[in-house]
Amino acid sequence: MLKVIYILWLRQMKRYVRSKSRMISSLGQPLLFLFALWFGFGPIFQKAGGGNYLDFIVPGIIMMGVLFTSMFMGMEVIWDRQFGFLKETLVAPVSRFTIMAGRTLGGATVAVAQGIIIFLITLLVGFRPDSLMMLPLAFLFMFMISILFTALGTAIASVMEDMHAFPIIINFLIMPLFFLSGALFPLDGLPESVAFIPHLDPVAYGVDGLRFSLAGITHFGVGFDFLVLAACIVLASAAGAFLFSRIQV
Repeated sequence: MLKVIYILWLRQMKRYVRSKSRMISSLGQPLLFLFALWFGFGPIFQKAGGGNYLDFIVPGIIMMGVLFTSMFMGMEVIWDRQFGFLKETLVAPVSRFTIMAGRTLGGATVAVAQGIIIFLITLLVGFRPDSLMMLPLAFLFMFMISILFTALGTAIASVMEDMHAFPIIINFLIMPLFFLSGALFPLDGLPESVAFIPHLDPVAYGVDGLRFSLAGITHFGVGFDFLVLAACIVLASAAGAFLFSRIQV
């Protein structure tokens, strides 16, 4: 079982390393948001008493890279189904849960690698983490979000066959989750009519945990962030394993 998981994990990593254009293009959107919002809203944020906007936005931008990369890893399920590799994998004498676990860990590792690259770029533009001792916790929250949304992306891809429809559905799902998570704007002071929405958004807890780790700022509390994400990972992994086990090739 562990050998199969390792092989599938290694395959995902080799795909990531070989696809340099994919690596570079996946950095474009987060960096665009970083510089556009930093230069556009930074002075306004500081005048409003919010402090350094770069310190606030960097965790959200890192989470954006992790979120989008992990979700789109699900597309490889559709790709492998169309080109026959998935059939070869599924006939192996191992459970489909093992196959799904290997793919999920591989996709999550790729997503965390993207997050680390974005983090290193932010260091070049002036961001400094509040405490180096908290970096392992930051990486943990990156990994939790990546596991959660790689599993969710796999679950969605398991019931789809159209590769072109997958990005449309994923964007329709993750863009609201991202913008309502507090990644770009503070959650404090939201109108009562919408203040409950971030509490239903798992991305909000990932952003909050990462922001606490890197900037010492929290809205929900880091312990609560961890518990909610852990529960969401269990649910998403169970759904992903169930739907993946029902794939017909």
